[in-house]
This record gives sequence, C-alpha cells and structure tokens, in this order.
Amino acid sequence: MSGNADDFEDVVNSAKPETVAAFEERKGFIARLQHTLHVYPALVPLFVLLASILLFGALLGSKFFSPFALTLILQQVQIVGIVAAAQSLVILTAGIDLSVGAIAVLSSVIMGQFTFRYGLPVEIAVLCGLAVGTAIGAVNGWLIAAMKLPPFIVTLGMWQIVLAANFLYSKNATIRSQDIQAEAPLLQLLGSTFKVGANADGRGGATFTIGVIVMIVIFAFLAYVMRHTAWGRHVYAVGDDPEAAQLSGVNVRGILISVYAVAGFICAIAGWALIGRIGSVSPTSGQLLNIESITAVVIGGISLFGGRGSIMGALFGALIVGVFTLGLRLSGADAQWTFLLIGTLIIGAVAVDQWIRKVSA
Repeated sequence: MSGNADDFEDVVNSAKPETVAAFEERKGFIARLQHTLHVYPALVPLFVLLASILLFGALLGSKFFSPFALTLILQQVQIVGIVAAAQSLVILTAGIDLSVGAIAVLSSVIMGQFTFRYGLPVEIAVLCGLAVGTAIGAVNGWLIAAMKLPPFIVTLGMWQIVLAANFLYSKNATIRSQDIQAEAPLLQLLGSTFKVGANADGRGGATFTIGVIVMIVIFAFLAYVMRHTAWGRHVYAVGDDPEAAQLSGVNVRGILISVYAVAGFICAIAGWALIGRIGSVSPTSGQLLNIESITAVVIGGISLFGGRGSIMGALFGALIVGVFTLGLRLSGADAQWTFLLIGTLIIGAVAVDQWIRKVSA
C-alpha cells in the first residue's frame, strides 16, 4: 500500500511544470467559460442562432440572405415569440403553463365575438379579450400560490377548461377575414405590414408587421423589468428558492399570482396578433402554441428548474426554430428534418443547462 503511495508521489513530482500549467490553464478556461455562461445564459442560444444563420446563408446564398427571407422569419415566429415571453416568466418561477395557447385563442375569440355577436365597439372588445386572458392567468396563479397545487396539473386542467369553453362559446364558428376587414379592421391591426428600405416603386426592402414590433417591444420591456426592478429580482428569487425568498421578505404568493396574470395578459396580446396573422377569428387556431412556446424557452437557455435564464433567450430560441424551419424548407429538405434537429437542440439545451448549473452547485 505504501509502495503505491510512493509511486503516485513520484509520478506527481516528476510531472513537467509545463504539463501541470497546461492542465491548470485548460481547467481555468473551462471554469471561466462555465461561469460566463452562468452569468449570461443567453449567449448559448445567441451563438446557435448566429451559427445557424451563417450555415444556411453559406448553403443557400442570397436565397436565404435576403431582406424578404430574414424578415419572413420574424413574421413566422411572432406569435410563438410573444407566447414564449409569457412562458418564460412562468418557467423562471420553476413553474410551467400548458394553457398559454388556449388562453391566446380564447382571447381572440372573445375579441371577435364581442364585436360581431354583441355589437360592442372593437376597442372595447379588444380590451375585454385582454382582460379575460389576464383573469385566466390570475386564476392559474391563485390556484398555484394559494392552494399550493402543482403548476403542471393546474395549467393542464385549465388548458382543457379553456379549450372546451372556447369551442362551446364560439360554437366552432369562424369569423371570416372579409367581414373583419369591412367592419372591424382594428382586429387585424397587428397583422398590418410596412416596408423598410423599399425602392421608389415599392419593390424590395424588408417587410415587417406591427405584430413583430409588438413582440420586440414586449421582450425589450420584460428584459428591462427583469434586470432593473425589484419585481424582476423577486421573480428570480422565487424560482431559485421560494422558502429562502419568503424568509427574506419576498411576497411569494403575490409574485406567483402576478407572474401568471402577466403571462395571461401577454397571451391575450398573442391572440390579438393571431387574428392579424391568419386574418380571421378561428377557434381551431394556435393548437400547438403551448408546446412551441416551451420549445423556444428551453432552446433559449431558460432553466426548467427556475431561477436562471434570460428573457431574451426565449426570443433567440423562437428565432432559431424559425431559421431552421425556413432554411430547410428553402433547401428542399423533408419537413421531418426540422423536428429532428429541433428535438436535438432541446436535449442539447437541457444538457448545457445542467452543466452550467454546476457552477452554483
């Protein structure tokens, strides 16, 4: 036994100084990288986004690197992006909201039905839709914070309730785009387009929708709130350790209720944008928004364990999905490759999150 110890000591003593220095430098670099990603978690999805843009740009050339194609990505992800902003707030508290898609669709149905069935001014109908989305979110928050029910179960049940209420209330009827354009164009406001950098004849340039601008404003506002306000810091604290946050004076119950209420409000905005995107009010639209929003959040580097991540990461995650979807479509690849790559990114994002979490372990 003592011989083995002596041999080990001889090996350590005989190691070259430059070898030990190289090992320590390597270990130091990895530790610094891990710490940097822990402090700035949005760097990983940002790098993946830039790499995917360069990859498809190299493969497709001007077919992909054109103002039309790049702004088309923004238009395609605007609904998922807005809902992902709401989902991000919830996941940062170590919760999850499976009802986000149903809330968005019901809010859009409320806006349309209040306008056309009851004859309310469209401005009032839109406010009612926003209020309904906020109220449903607040109920989710109350059940989770006050009744101590699991977020997964609460929002799964609320998803079924809201989905059923949506079909029962609307009688599965769609309000046509032509009727909206003629009588209530405000419902399609977020789908209105405008061009930047177009020629004198109106050709070329980048085409944006008001919905894209709203999505960017929501993310910018939430990013500021989460970094520079007490409410944002309390959200992170609740997600990291609710018991410790409670002992430090944070109103955990109030924070949870407010987070789910804000998420419901943002989902209602997504419902309004959904009308502009598809042109009509359809109770069958947005069926995959809950899964798509969680996908964007996870790829965006926001930890499912709560308390860590950047709101902007969810935007990058939504854009990554949009880039892969459009890039593979333009290259003529089978649509199943999109799901395969996105699934790989999800697993990879969770693995990176676990590795980064070791910094605080």
